[in-house]
Amino acid sequence: MSDTRTPRRSHRSEVTAPAPPHPATGTRVGRIPVLDVGPSVDCGRWPARCVVGEAVPVTATVFREGHDAVAATAVLLRPDGSEHTRVRMQPTEPGTDRWRAWVVPDAEGEWTFRVEGWDDPYGTWEHDAVIKVAADVDTELMLTEGALLLERAATQEGRDAEGAAVLRAAVAGLRDTDRPAQARLAAGTSPEVHAALTRLPVRNHVTQSEPLGLRVQRERALVGSWYEIFPRSHGAQRDPTTGEWHSGTLRTAAEALPRIAGMGFDVVYLTPVHPIGTTNRKGRNNALTAQPGDPGSPYAIGSPDGGHDAIEPTLGTFEDFDAFVARARELGLEVALDLALQCSPDHPWVREHPEWFTTRADGSIAYAENPPKKYQDIYPLNFDNDPRGIYEEVLRVVLLWVSHGVTLFRVDNPHTKPVEFWEWLIAEVTARHPEVVFLSEAFTRPAMMRTLAKVGFHQSYTYFAWRHSKQELGDYLLELSEETADYLRPSFWPTTHDILTPYMQYGGPGAFRLRAVLAATMVPTWGIYSGYELVENVARPGAEEQIDNEKYELRPRDWQGALERGSSLEPLLTRLNAIRRAHPALQRLRGAVVHRTDDDAVLAYSRRVPADQSPTGVEDVVVTVVLLDPHSTRETMLHLDMPALGLDWHDTFVAHDLLGEHTWSWGEHVFIRLDPENPAHVVHVRRA
Repeated sequence: MSDTRTPRRSHRSEVTAPAPPHPATGTRVGRIPVLDVGPSVDCGRWPARCVVGEAVPVTATVFREGHDAVAATAVLLRPDGSEHTRVRMQPTEPGTDRWRAWVVPDAEGEWTFRVEGWDDPYGTWEHDAVIKVAADVDTELMLTEGALLLERAATQEGRDAEGAAVLRAAVAGLRDTDRPAQARLAAGTSPEVHAALTRLPVRNHVTQSEPLGLRVQRERALVGSWYEIFPRSHGAQRDPTTGEWHSGTLRTAAEALPRIAGMGFDVVYLTPVHPIGTTNRKGRNNALTAQPGDPGSPYAIGSPDGGHDAIEPTLGTFEDFDAFVARARELGLEVALDLALQCSPDHPWVREHPEWFTTRADGSIAYAENPPKKYQDIYPLNFDNDPRGIYEEVLRVVLLWVSHGVTLFRVDNPHTKPVEFWEWLIAEVTARHPEVVFLSEAFTRPAMMRTLAKVGFHQSYTYFAWRHSKQELGDYLLELSEETADYLRPSFWPTTHDILTPYMQYGGPGAFRLRAVLAATMVPTWGIYSGYELVENVARPGAEEQIDNEKYELRPRDWQGALERGSSLEPLLTRLNAIRRAHPALQRLRGAVVHRTDDDAVLAYSRRVPADQSPTGVEDVVVTVVLLDPHSTRETMLHLDMPALGLDWHDTFVAHDLLGEHTWSWGEHVFIRLDPENPAHVVHVRRA
């Protein structure tokens, strides 16, 4: 039989030049092929995303001809091009030639990374020497080759003194003919030698991949707890004599901020605060005709008082807005504002820039439609007639609100505007204010939702509200934490002012409890629409949204009364936010694992942040077990994937329930009992 082993390579010095083009084809495979490098978004068309301190998996396919050992290194480069991290990659699935390493950027900016594949002469020698010396085949030759190799390694540029001493001692041991062959071999394969060569390996035929982008953003781009309010409802009052309603203001809304901050939320999100049109104004419950005193929808933006760059007079002034922002910041809250690019017929743009709208054959401006639905109080924008003009105007509006302290924008229906517009706008804003975060409210087809994320949106609403079964939720969790995690950051909302699913309408308080737990623990960003804590679950007939919807009327609420009656979910929301803040595992998207349960009405999942990837330097593991049936008590067995928790299969651990403050001893198989009053365990895993 012919010998298929690659001929022995000489001990050549490390080479780091990019692969030259092939003389015939012009391709750049390289001496050591380095392929399928990730994270990569559309083959590098857009950068992958992460936040400061987030561990990012760098992956690649690396192999070579023959049987000699090959290895790979992930190299992380700062925005200025200097080297930040160099990490030896590890093989993942055997037989696939896939490699992975984790890198952790420590500052915002446009970073890059590459993968270097290389011939590993020490790995090849060690593999062969162990086999041949044991069989007494070419023993002296193998030990001599090892000594020559480690001699070279000891004199490598950059070798630390400790490592050089270890390697020189190993060379002496390999050449000591007074010792048995196995003892000489042990000197060249000791843990100390491995450690020295891990710090600075001997590398031949180094082949670099092309660099790929990694956009590093601030923590809030990934992690946050949002609370949505209609500011006009806070402080709204009804005159007991006349029955006339009086709107709340930005000043009265600021009085609600301590309660919101006290629940542990990071962001207070304001629906539009701009002047509201009167032409075709909608009435209560989306009635086509408004009655006297109906405030109209804040999404019908624009009146003689101004447009997107103005404030509804009943709410107050820019001075009042600035005071609201200042109070929020005192309490540790950031302010998000709704960016709804649509106009009432009374908006100044309609008069000043009719080219920014679509004109029908009869000369009238087209109002918004989603047949058979008609929205006569709103004109959608047309971005094609004067793109430069409308682009610049929207940028001006956004920068105006940023100058007044807005650091996040919840963008209404971005999927109805050109994708290229959003790519341009977000890039322009980021160049001036990299701290600004954009949340996409695009309940639409996956291709559009994903592309909006790729072109720049920091976060995205998701299909979470419509995922209810164990299979649906488990599959969706894995999709978001694996398939799209390099660019799409999900935000989970159990309800919104537009969404009240049948599950929430008929699930009672149990549904509101368990969906809050799911939203708060499945992904790093979640949001609550004001009134959720009161279990507002009555829908307008024929619609999947609340009756007496706050979009069309003022809606003050009795928060304190609900607390005193014991019917408020405020304590649960407060506890969930405290748990999220205390546990890095709940502040990361990647690495979710779904665990098996015997009951399809119980879902279990976990995340683990190893100590070397944790911002605290301490490993954090959280297992969440949630009841999906809002009406019944369920008992089942939970079967844990122990290695996914960083444990051996037969280990036991201390399971501390962060919701109920109970502590148990758990192992691979656990009995679980949950009910609608106590529908979940959020378990911190502590090693026994």
